[in-house]
Amino acid sequence: MTATALSPISIVLVEPAGALNVGSVARIMANLGLSRLLLVNPQCDPLSDEARQMAVHAQDILEGAIYVSSLAEALQGCQRVVATTARNRRLPTALEHPRQVLPWLLGTPSALVFGREDRGLSNEELNLAQRFARIPSTASYASLNLAQSVAICAYELYNLAGEPGSLGNQELIESPLEEVEAPIEAMEAYYDDLQDLLLNIGYLYPHTANARMEKFRRLHNRAHPSSQEVAMLRGILRQVNWAIEKGTGNREQGTGNREQGTGTREQG
Repeated sequence: MTATALSPISIVLVEPAGALNVGSVARIMANLGLSRLLLVNPQCDPLSDEARQMAVHAQDILEGAIYVSSLAEALQGCQRVVATTARNRRLPTALEHPRQVLPWLLGTPSALVFGREDRGLSNEELNLAQRFARIPSTASYASLNLAQSVAICAYELYNLAGEPGSLGNQELIESPLEEVEAPIEAMEAYYDDLQDLLLNIGYLYPHTANARMEKFRRLHNRAHPSSQEVAMLRGILRQVNWAIEKGTGNREQGTGNREQGTGTREQG
Protein backbone atom coordinates (compact mmCIF):
# COMPACT_ATOMS: atom_id res chain seq x y z
CA MET A 1 0.00 0.00 0.00
CA THR A 2 1.37 3.39 -0.97
CA ALA A 3 2.16 5.59 2.02
CA THR A 4 0.21 8.83 2.30
CA ALA A 5 0.17 11.67 4.78
CA LEU A 6 -2.56 9.79 6.69
CA SER A 7 -0.72 6.45 6.91
CA PRO A 8 1.30 7.17 10.09
CA ILE A 9 -1.69 8.56 12.04
CA SER A 10 -3.24 6.38 14.75
CA ILE A 11 -6.76 6.82 16.04
CA VAL A 12 -6.71 5.99 19.76
CA LEU A 13 -9.88 5.29 21.74
CA VAL A 14 -9.47 5.22 25.52
CA GLU A 15 -11.75 2.73 27.29
CA PRO A 16 -14.61 2.85 24.76
CA ALA A 17 -17.78 1.52 26.35
CA GLY A 18 -19.98 1.04 23.29
CA ALA A 19 -19.43 -1.63 20.66
CA LEU A 20 -21.63 0.38 18.29
CA ASN A 21 -19.26 3.32 18.65
CA VAL A 22 -16.18 1.21 17.96
CA GLY A 23 -17.78 -0.28 14.86
CA SER A 24 -18.83 3.16 13.65
CA VAL A 25 -15.32 4.50 14.17
CA ALA A 26 -13.88 1.65 12.09
CA ARG A 27 -16.28 2.47 9.23
CA ILE A 28 -15.45 6.19 9.40
CA MET A 29 -11.74 5.41 9.28
CA ALA A 30 -12.20 3.22 6.21
CA ASN A 31 -14.26 5.96 4.53
CA LEU A 32 -11.61 8.59 5.11
CA GLY A 33 -8.30 6.86 4.53
CA LEU A 34 -7.25 5.98 8.09
CA SER A 35 -6.35 2.42 8.99
CA ARG A 36 -4.53 2.26 12.34
CA LEU A 37 -6.89 1.83 15.32
CA LEU A 38 -5.70 1.41 18.91
CA LEU A 39 -8.04 0.53 21.77
CA VAL A 40 -6.97 1.26 25.33
CA ASN A 41 -8.58 -1.16 27.79
CA PRO A 42 -11.91 -1.39 25.90
CA GLN A 43 -14.98 -1.79 28.09
CA CYS A 44 -16.90 -3.63 25.36
CA ASP A 45 -16.30 -6.39 22.82
CA PRO A 46 -14.93 -4.65 19.71
CA LEU A 47 -15.55 -7.82 17.68
CA SER A 48 -19.16 -8.30 18.76
CA ASP A 49 -22.00 -8.60 16.27
CA GLU A 50 -23.02 -5.02 17.07
CA ALA A 51 -19.56 -3.67 16.27
CA ARG A 52 -19.32 -5.71 13.07
CA GLN A 53 -22.75 -4.57 11.95
CA MET A 54 -21.78 -0.91 12.30
CA ALA A 55 -18.37 -1.42 10.69
CA VAL A 56 -20.00 -2.81 7.49
CA HIS A 57 -17.04 -3.16 5.07
CA ALA A 58 -14.38 -2.10 7.61
CA GLN A 59 -14.04 -5.52 9.24
CA ASP A 60 -10.30 -5.49 8.56
CA ILE A 61 -9.86 -2.38 10.71
CA LEU A 62 -11.83 -3.95 13.57
CA GLU A 63 -9.91 -7.21 13.36
CA GLY A 64 -6.57 -5.42 13.00
CA ALA A 65 -7.14 -3.09 15.96
CA ILE A 66 -4.32 -3.06 18.52
CA TYR A 67 -5.27 -3.60 22.17
CA VAL A 68 -3.20 -2.01 24.93
CA SER A 69 -3.65 -1.52 28.67
CA SER A 70 -2.72 2.16 28.96
CA LEU A 71 -2.58 5.32 26.88
CA ALA A 72 1.18 5.56 27.43
CA GLU A 73 1.54 2.14 25.80
CA ALA A 74 -0.67 3.19 22.88
CA LEU A 75 1.52 6.22 22.20
CA GLN A 76 4.84 4.40 21.99
CA GLY A 77 6.63 5.37 18.81
CA CYS A 78 4.48 8.47 18.27
CA GLN A 79 6.25 11.80 17.84
CA ARG A 80 3.15 14.01 17.90
CA VAL A 81 -0.01 13.58 19.96
CA VAL A 82 -3.22 15.58 19.87
CA ALA A 83 -5.83 14.85 22.54
CA THR A 84 -9.46 15.83 22.08
CA THR A 85 -11.51 17.27 24.91
CA ALA A 86 -15.09 18.51 25.00
CA ARG A 87 -14.85 20.43 28.24
CA ASN A 88 -13.23 23.80 28.87
CA ARG A 89 -10.84 22.47 31.50
CA ARG A 90 -8.35 24.73 33.15
CA LEU A 91 -5.58 23.58 30.89
CA PRO A 92 -2.63 25.97 30.67
CA THR A 93 -2.27 25.02 27.00
CA ALA A 94 -4.89 26.48 24.66
CA LEU A 95 -7.62 24.34 23.14
CA GLU A 96 -7.36 24.56 19.36
CA HIS A 97 -9.83 24.20 16.50
CA PRO A 98 -9.31 20.84 14.72
CA ARG A 99 -8.59 22.67 11.46
CA GLN A 100 -5.78 24.53 13.21
CA VAL A 101 -4.07 21.65 15.00
CA LEU A 102 -4.68 18.56 12.83
CA PRO A 103 -2.29 19.53 9.99
CA TRP A 104 0.50 19.12 12.55
CA LEU A 105 -0.15 15.34 12.59
CA LEU A 106 0.19 14.72 8.87
CA GLY A 107 3.09 12.69 7.53
CA THR A 108 4.70 11.73 10.85
CA PRO A 109 4.13 8.95 13.42
CA SER A 110 1.35 10.55 15.43
CA ALA A 111 -1.84 9.89 17.35
CA LEU A 112 -5.24 11.50 17.68
CA VAL A 113 -6.68 10.51 21.07
CA PHE A 114 -10.35 10.33 22.06
CA GLY A 115 -11.52 9.82 25.63
CA ARG A 116 -14.28 7.86 27.30
CA GLU A 117 -17.86 8.48 26.21
CA ASP A 118 -18.96 9.58 29.69
CA ARG A 119 -16.02 11.53 31.08
CA GLY A 120 -13.34 11.95 28.43
CA LEU A 121 -9.65 11.84 29.33
CA SER A 122 -8.14 12.21 32.79
CA ASN A 123 -5.67 15.01 33.53
CA GLU A 124 -2.87 12.43 33.67
CA GLU A 125 -3.81 11.20 30.20
CA LEU A 126 -4.04 14.73 28.84
CA ASN A 127 -0.49 15.32 30.07
CA LEU A 128 0.72 12.79 27.50
CA ALA A 129 -0.41 15.02 24.63
CA GLN A 130 1.45 18.02 23.27
CA ARG A 131 -1.60 19.83 21.86
CA PHE A 132 -5.36 19.75 22.44
CA ALA A 133 -8.32 19.92 20.06
CA ARG A 134 -11.87 20.95 20.87
CA ILE A 135 -14.62 20.63 18.28
CA PRO A 136 -16.75 23.80 18.40
CA SER A 137 -20.42 23.20 19.13
CA THR A 138 -23.38 25.07 20.54
CA ALA A 139 -23.28 26.07 24.20
CA SER A 140 -26.75 24.62 24.81
CA TYR A 141 -25.64 21.09 23.85
CA ALA A 142 -21.87 20.92 23.50
CA SER A 143 -21.28 17.18 23.95
CA LEU A 144 -20.68 15.09 20.82
CA ASN A 145 -20.96 11.34 20.44
CA LEU A 146 -17.60 9.55 20.25
CA ALA A 147 -18.09 8.32 16.69
CA GLN A 148 -19.28 11.77 15.61
CA SER A 149 -16.15 13.36 17.07
CA VAL A 150 -13.92 10.90 15.22
CA ALA A 151 -15.87 11.52 12.01
CA ILE A 152 -15.39 15.29 12.17
CA CYS A 153 -11.66 15.02 12.84
CA ALA A 154 -11.14 12.26 10.26
CA TYR A 155 -12.95 14.35 7.64
CA GLU A 156 -10.70 17.33 8.40
CA LEU A 157 -7.60 15.13 8.14
CA TYR A 158 -8.78 13.65 4.83
CA ASN A 159 -9.31 17.08 3.33
CA LEU A 160 -6.03 18.40 4.71
CA ALA A 161 -4.18 15.47 3.13
CA GLY A 162 -5.76 16.20 -0.27
CA GLU A 163 -7.63 14.11 -2.79
CA PRO A 164 -5.93 10.97 -4.19
CA GLY A 165 -3.24 11.95 -6.65
CA SER A 166 -2.73 15.43 -5.21
CA LEU A 167 0.43 16.63 -3.49
CA GLY A 168 -0.96 15.74 -0.09
CA ASN A 169 -1.32 12.08 -1.03
CA GLN A 170 1.96 11.56 -2.84
CA GLU A 171 4.35 9.03 -1.40
CA LEU A 172 6.21 10.50 1.53
CA ILE A 173 10.00 10.68 1.40
CA GLU A 174 11.77 11.64 4.59
CA SER A 175 14.76 13.90 4.21
CA PRO A 176 17.91 12.28 5.64
CA LEU A 177 18.91 15.69 6.99
CA GLU A 178 15.67 16.25 8.88
CA GLU A 179 15.83 15.68 12.62
CA VAL A 180 13.14 13.33 13.87
CA GLU A 181 11.10 14.47 16.86
CA ALA A 182 11.56 12.34 19.95
CA PRO A 183 8.86 9.69 20.45
CA ILE A 184 6.52 10.05 23.40
CA GLU A 185 8.14 7.24 25.42
CA ALA A 186 11.53 8.98 25.20
CA MET A 187 9.99 12.23 26.41
CA GLU A 188 8.25 10.46 29.29
CA ALA A 189 11.53 8.82 30.36
CA TYR A 190 13.19 12.25 30.26
CA TYR A 191 10.41 13.80 32.37
CA ASP A 192 10.80 10.98 34.93
CA ASP A 193 14.55 11.60 35.11
CA LEU A 194 14.06 15.37 35.39
CA GLN A 195 11.46 15.06 38.15
CA ASP A 196 13.67 12.66 40.14
CA LEU A 197 16.58 15.08 39.95
CA LEU A 198 14.51 18.15 40.86
CA LEU A 199 13.03 16.30 43.85
CA ASN A 200 16.51 15.17 44.88
CA ILE A 201 17.96 18.68 44.88
CA GLY A 202 14.91 20.17 46.61
CA TYR A 203 13.63 22.28 43.73
CA LEU A 204 10.36 20.34 43.73
CA TYR A 205 8.21 19.26 46.67
CA PRO A 206 6.50 15.85 46.37
CA HIS A 207 2.99 17.26 46.93
CA THR A 208 3.30 19.85 44.13
CA ALA A 209 5.64 17.99 41.78
CA ASN A 210 2.97 17.00 39.25
CA ALA A 211 1.67 20.54 38.85
CA ARG A 212 5.18 21.96 38.52
CA MET A 213 6.21 19.32 36.00
CA GLU A 214 3.30 20.36 33.76
CA LYS A 215 5.16 23.64 33.20
CA PHE A 216 8.25 21.77 32.04
CA ARG A 217 6.06 19.70 29.73
CA ARG A 218 4.61 22.83 28.14
CA LEU A 219 8.07 24.30 27.64
CA HIS A 220 9.37 21.18 25.90
CA ASN A 221 6.18 20.73 23.87
CA ARG A 222 6.74 24.14 22.34
CA ALA A 223 10.32 23.20 21.44
CA HIS A 224 9.52 19.78 19.85
CA PRO A 225 12.97 18.34 20.73
CA SER A 226 14.48 15.67 18.51
CA SER A 227 15.56 12.22 19.68
CA GLN A 228 19.17 13.37 19.68
CA GLU A 229 18.34 16.44 21.77
CA VAL A 230 16.41 14.41 24.33
CA ALA A 231 19.32 11.96 24.57
CA MET A 232 21.62 14.94 25.20
CA LEU A 233 19.33 16.30 27.93
CA ARG A 234 19.14 12.91 29.64
CA GLY A 235 22.93 12.70 29.47
CA ILE A 236 23.16 16.02 31.29
CA LEU A 237 20.79 14.77 33.99
CA ARG A 238 22.88 11.61 34.44
CA GLN A 239 26.04 13.70 34.75
CA VAL A 240 24.41 15.96 37.34
CA ASN A 241 23.30 12.94 39.35
CA TRP A 242 26.81 11.52 39.15
CA ALA A 243 28.29 14.83 40.34
CA ILE A 244 25.87 14.93 43.29
CA GLU A 245 26.73 11.37 44.30
CA LYS A 246 30.47 12.06 44.06
CA GLY A 247 30.18 15.41 45.80
CA THR A 248 31.86 17.26 42.94
CA GLY A 249 31.10 20.74 41.63
CA ASN A 250 31.62 24.25 42.90
CA ARG A 251 29.79 24.14 46.22
CA GLU A 252 30.85 27.65 47.28
CA GLN A 253 29.46 29.19 44.11
CA GLY A 254 26.21 27.28 44.51
CA THR A 255 25.85 28.53 48.09
CA GLY A 256 26.45 32.07 46.94
CA ASN A 257 23.73 31.79 44.34
CA ARG A 258 21.24 30.67 46.95
CA GLU A 259 22.18 33.60 49.18
CA GLN A 260 21.47 35.95 46.27
CA GLY A 261 18.03 34.46 45.80
CA THR A 262 18.61 32.54 42.57
CA GLY A 263 18.36 29.13 44.23
CA THR A 264 14.80 29.58 45.52
CA ARG A 265 12.88 26.36 45.08
CA GLU A 266 9.82 26.15 42.87
CA GLN A 267 9.99 29.64 41.42
CA GLY A 268 7.71 30.26 38.46
